Amino acid sequence: MTSKSRKVCHLTSVHTRYDTRIFVKECCSLAANGYDVTLLVADGLGDEEKNKVKITDLGKPKSRINRVLFWRKKVFNKALSINAEIYHFHDPELLPIGRKLINKGKKVIYDVHEDVPRQILTKPYIPKILRHIVSKTFENYENRITPKLSAIVAATPFIRDRFSRFNNNVIDVQNFPLLSEFNLAEINGEIQKKNAVCYMGGISKVRGILTMVKAMNYASGAELLLAGNFESEELRNEAIQIKGWEMVCELGFLGRAQVTETLAQSMAGLVVLEPTLNYLDSIPVKMFEYMAAGIPVIASDFKYWRELIGMEECAVFVNPKDPKEIGRAINDLVNDKSKSFQMGQRGKNAVAKKFNWKIEENKMLALYKKMS
Repeated sequence: MTSKSRKVCHLTSVHTRYDTRIFVKECCSLAANGYDVTLLVADGLGDEEKNKVKITDLGKPKSRINRVLFWRKKVFNKALSINAEIYHFHDPELLPIGRKLINKGKKVIYDVHEDVPRQILTKPYIPKILRHIVSKTFENYENRITPKLSAIVAATPFIRDRFSRFNNNVIDVQNFPLLSEFNLAEINGEIQKKNAVCYMGGISKVRGILTMVKAMNYASGAELLLAGNFESEELRNEAIQIKGWEMVCELGFLGRAQVTETLAQSMAGLVVLEPTLNYLDSIPVKMFEYMAAGIPVIASDFKYWRELIGMEECAVFVNPKDPKEIGRAINDLVNDKSKSFQMGQRGKNAVAKKFNWKIEENKMLALYKKMS
């Protein structure tokens, strides 16, 4: 069987159609290597074909409850009608569909983006008194289904090791940057650096937004370029009341080209996640995107992160709950442009050598070849 005849279907009921991991990296990589790729989404934006990937829209659910309780049958029926050789799903709520596809004789991959049981412990919409019960219940459920699946693709080595106890076909495919997106050689001379640091990604308390805003009160003359959507309007209202917000430039959600331009304007990138169980062993995409863009990282002082990039000498590690310490780190890098540049170059070189998508893509392609 040639790769051109291998039909692949990726499924998500939660993520956007152009999700960086799912569409930009995994689906486009598979399509570029001769696979016939369909991506099932549920965003209400209609069907299209992009970069040789057929995007099929199931419509947008009315609510989270509606999606979880009633959307699965619709997703399953559509997935089955595609009659793919390999199904690759990305959301924990689709685990029952993965099991049903296995029962139909299909090969099924579960792509685990997060350590969900640990993530549940920080979910604001779940009452605190119930979080441990919900976390444990879901972990037991996940552990029962995953041994029956064809393969597990984990976003981090920590998640890989957890699932290796239950399934013999587990690999980590880390969400490292596409080098082509961060080739700034042509624009570095055109885009003027600002006395600014940046944050890219979802904006929430556990990702450090309130501490970042407070830190700007101690970062004399520096600006925070804030890109992303707030978790809630209530959180945004809380943030704008904090002294330091006047030094924040709120950019909203940015497209990939705008992200690249904002990174080129910045002197450093912030990734000061709070020390929750879910984050201590995580590998934030934004950290490596900062490095790929040639800017130093101001990062939470987590043991695993020090082990991962500490030797590259491209990061300043700080207490993520101490705005004064974060502010001092911002001042240090904004005011010492030579130091900032040298750290940024070391990070960029590290990404070029070992923290890039090409290496991860090869792992994924090897798994698909093995399964075909």
